[in-house]
Amino acid sequence: MTAPEPAAPPRRGRGRPGHDQAAVLRTAVALFNRRGYDATSIGDLAAELGVTKSAIYHHFASKEDLLRLALDDALDELTAVVSAAVSDADGASARDRLREVLRRSVEVLAAHQPAVTLLLRVRGNTPTEVEAVKRRRWLDDQLAGLVRDAAAEGALRDDISPDLVSRLLFGMVNSLVEWYRPEGAHDAATVADAIASIAFDGLVRR
Repeated sequence: MTAPEPAAPPRRGRGRPGHDQAAVLRTAVALFNRRGYDATSIGDLAAELGVTKSAIYHHFASKEDLLRLALDDALDELTAVVSAAVSDADGASARDRLREVLRRSVEVLAAHQPAVTLLLRVRGNTPTEVEAVKRRRWLDDQLAGLVRDAAAEGALRDDISPDLVSRLLFGMVNSLVEWYRPEGAHDAATVADAIASIAFDGLVRR
């Protein structure tokens, strides 16, 4: 009995005008967010784009390939931001590094809002989702570690669990997927500064 041949890698190409890989992926993410990943088929995506299913398979091996690339779009930059803060290459305090992670996370979310929205909705129903959930947990653990270090420095109060503080801080950031709009009254930098200021300095007038 011969072993099955490995699956062919996804083909990459420019495709027909207006429907290159990036355009297909953007439309897929929008559909996944609107209808749900499980409820969206390649046929639905093809209909939305006005192309055949084979035109989509020209770029992507499967629906899960689309999901993986979308989640990587959200996770890769967040991972880079957190990894840089944890490495402490510049010798900054844990408090300053945590504050910078908070600000940069807002900027990443604003730049990749559809993909981050999708990331926050995955529940581990596919291998790709399971891997994304693992990566999110790693981010949570690293952030809790920064909170713990900042408390040890005496920069933050130490009577609240670091895990809880981390969840509350980044729950504030994640809430942006529900209301933030790039064309709205406040740009990403303003929102990032406001969240960091509220989180670290509070709302009490000084």
